[in-house]
Amino acid sequence: MKALIVAAGQGVRLRGLAASKPLAPVGGVALIERVIAGAARAGVSEFVVVTGYQGDAVAARLADISARLDLTVTSVFNPDWRGANGVSVLAAEALLTGEFLLLMADHLFDPSILADLIALDDAAPVVLAVDRRLGNPLVDLEDVTRVQTAKGGAIRRIGKLIDSYDAFDTGLFRAGPALFDALRADVEGGGGGGISAGMQRLADAGRASTFDIGDRFWIDVDDALALDKAERSLRATSTAVRIAS
Repeated sequence: MKALIVAAGQGVRLRGLAASKPLAPVGGVALIERVIAGAARAGVSEFVVVTGYQGDAVAARLADISARLDLTVTSVFNPDWRGANGVSVLAAEALLTGEFLLLMADHLFDPSILADLIALDDAAPVVLAVDRRLGNPLVDLEDVTRVQTAKGGAIRRIGKLIDSYDAFDTGLFRAGPALFDALRADVEGGGGGGISAGMQRLADAGRASTFDIGDRFWIDVDDALALDKAERSLRATSTAVRIAS
């Protein structure tokens, strides 16, 4: 299964560390490389990455990552990168057929989450990996996308501003053509084309479900505080692995 990674935004809050958010170093490794390497450990070998701001610099780094990790990485430039993130998803539609994984360039995660998404049987048209730990200290409550689910895990509502919720959006999806259709419908209907807007359209049609990640690691590296938390978590994980071995 291919992975689509959205890496088009500016990342203003990390500008002091890198000219582009995907290139911001986390423990000495660029965010985008950590995302790709994590997905590769889950079994993904083909990637489509949508670039935008500082697109040439990001594409050059992707070419280097592709060569060093022996992975197929295709860059797609979104000229409308200032728009909503779903517009970047649509920019890659021609390169994706069937199901694929959708990832964010600034979200780090335990690779086993993706492996479980890939292994799902009878998956809904779109499945979002969610974190039900509403007290997770790695989550920025001011910025996280919230999810309200129904019995069985179907999505009822999704968005940053909803008041009633029982889970957080981790930015990890198993998707397919239905997502492209929903995003296009949102744009054509006068919406901004954000991923959450497309997901809400799918939820309203009963076509969006969730997968509970349990207590596994993920973090949205959106600012310096989150980056520090990410580095601490990665160091703790490395230490635990050394002790266990």
